[in-house]
Amino acid sequence: SSRKNKKMISKNLVEALNGQIEMEAYASFLYLSMSAWCESKGLKGCASFMRRQSTEENVHMLKLVDYMLDVDTCPTVPQIKQPPVDFESIVTLMNDVYIHEKKVTKSIHQLVELCNKEDDFATFNFLQWYVIEQREEESLMRDILDKIKLIGDGPQSLYYIDKELEAINALQNTGVQ
Repeated sequence: SSRKNKKMISKNLVEALNGQIEMEAYASFLYLSMSAWCESKGLKGCASFMRRQSTEENVHMLKLVDYMLDVDTCPTVPQIKQPPVDFESIVTLMNDVYIHEKKVTKSIHQLVELCNKEDDFATFNFLQWYVIEQREEESLMRDILDKIKLIGDGPQSLYYIDKELEAINALQNTGVQ
């Protein structure tokens, strides 16, 4: 049958892609938890920004699931560990997001390196979308942290930080960056 002729991806890549699925799923849950925390603090702009980020990470996870199915491999749907539910401040929260995005970028780059090692050009090509996406995510989070540094993080500054994230979120929703 034609299914037998399909080139399966290597065991190493299957494990690595399953690991990436778990990382994207965890990020989605982490950002949802962050969104709930922001909402509970009255930071509606920050909450809607983090909710959109959560949805985006879920999309990243589903793209990986679909790719694995496309290459005739059944992905493993992971168990997700409990993300934190409380955060010190909006500044530390955003810094945590930036650190997490850098970790995801490193993981994607390791996947790309593995594709090179395994001569898996199809998966290499598929992952290029993630390489570009991660560069944009890191850049966005850096911009947000730079704006927060300019605004300051005193109690009165929270209002302006919230408004800034609301504006960024509105631009992200229209696809303008």
